[in-house]
Amino acid sequence: MEHTEQQSSTPITHSNQLLYALMITAIILPLSEWMLSVSLPIIRDDFGIAADSAAWIATAFTLPFMMLMPVYGRISDSISRRRLLILGICIFTVGSLLATFSTSLASLMVARVVQGVGVAGLLPLSLALITGVFPPAQRSQAMGLYSTVGPVLGVISPILAGLLVTAWGWRASFIPGALIALVSILAIHFMTPTSTRRTQYKFLKSFDWIGVVFLCATLVSLLFYFSSRPITGRPPLQDWRLFLGTILFLGLFIRHENRKPNPFINLHIFKNRALVIGSISAGLRMLALGGSLGFLMPLYFADVVQLDPTRTGFYLMVNPVAMTLFVRYGSRLSGRFGSRVIGIAGFAVITAVMLTFSQLPGNVAHWLIVLLLFVFGTGTGLMLAVLHQAALDAVPTADLGTASGIYSMIRFLGSACGAAFGGVLLQFYLDQSGTTQLTAYQHVFLWFAGFAILGLFTATFLPQITPPQLYGQSAQAN
Repeated sequence: MEHTEQQSSTPITHSNQLLYALMITAIILPLSEWMLSVSLPIIRDDFGIAADSAAWIATAFTLPFMMLMPVYGRISDSISRRRLLILGICIFTVGSLLATFSTSLASLMVARVVQGVGVAGLLPLSLALITGVFPPAQRSQAMGLYSTVGPVLGVISPILAGLLVTAWGWRASFIPGALIALVSILAIHFMTPTSTRRTQYKFLKSFDWIGVVFLCATLVSLLFYFSSRPITGRPPLQDWRLFLGTILFLGLFIRHENRKPNPFINLHIFKNRALVIGSISAGLRMLALGGSLGFLMPLYFADVVQLDPTRTGFYLMVNPVAMTLFVRYGSRLSGRFGSRVIGIAGFAVITAVMLTFSQLPGNVAHWLIVLLLFVFGTGTGLMLAVLHQAALDAVPTADLGTASGIYSMIRFLGSACGAAFGGVLLQFYLDQSGTTQLTAYQHVFLWFAGFAILGLFTATFLPQITPPQLYGQSAQAN
């Protein structure tokens, strides 16, 4: 395996160069997400669409993004991760250019899908490379450093997006992502060591593409069921054809994978309790983060607080500032208190913030909003690297590609569901007679508090182990 060879032979200097290259690549995803968050109210008003339809501008990206994560991860067990990274970034660049020059909602949706296809491999491939290249004693520090990229970009991206959208319109918000993608291709090419393992292209012919189709059909049907109005015209959670389709495709997927000699996803990997609990916890964290902060909050600022894009960008910046400050402390605190305590504390913070937003009046003081966003970033930042570590550190080396793909897919399934739920719930309350715009947002914030409580409950099942213990298990598994 590529990562096994690199772990045994790659010098520390080359390992650090690889980490720096991956950190440049890691800029792409948070930059794109924050750019869209600030642009979303302008795009909604430009095309004159409802909230549940606007949610699909985010979901059109997230859906292929999270569906193809395990595909990239599984293929990377036999094909160079370095080449897969470069290929994915090239595809993302094409999608960014298509979005920049899109002239209709349909063309923008297509561009977002292309972006999602390209960027799907970035996270699972990067996590697998870091876990495989860095020895256990250095892995926590490498994960923590890599995890700071998203929060740091969140400090810059909302402000940049606000300025670009105000000056040149929402299409300009896709240009920075394309430029960073070009830089990251050069970084990977010149800073990432090539693998000594021979690429097994024959693996693609025998790859379980049928299993991929069944899994993708399951996830698409599920999200369509959650937000069916823009797709089939029926109210959300009432199109039973989509629900039955989800059950059918899931059953076909499980049956096919159990019979396949070399399946797309070996279902035995789900016997790894730490991977399953860590992935579900990470998915619920992303549901709260992507749904409330990524989708709902920009619309709330535009509709209720009456902020322009520039000020929205400055306010949204507060959350990633807090994440940047606290993301690396999460790993340190987990070494003292264990991952379970940090996970519970993080979800408790998110719950408190969402409950507070659900009670705020329309004329709320702006300093209070800023404070709440900072506290929210503190909670989400503390959990970030801890959940990465809890889910993947006890995975055997041979399964790292598949496990990181599954973990990443579940994380961003949470994000996709968060945006879909946010759009459906907001439109539901806006359509109710006698419900004010403020009341509609308050109800949706209350729902996200409930999702965070579910995450808190799940976090109680995280393995209460410290990084040194995890390292010992990882070393034995390797």
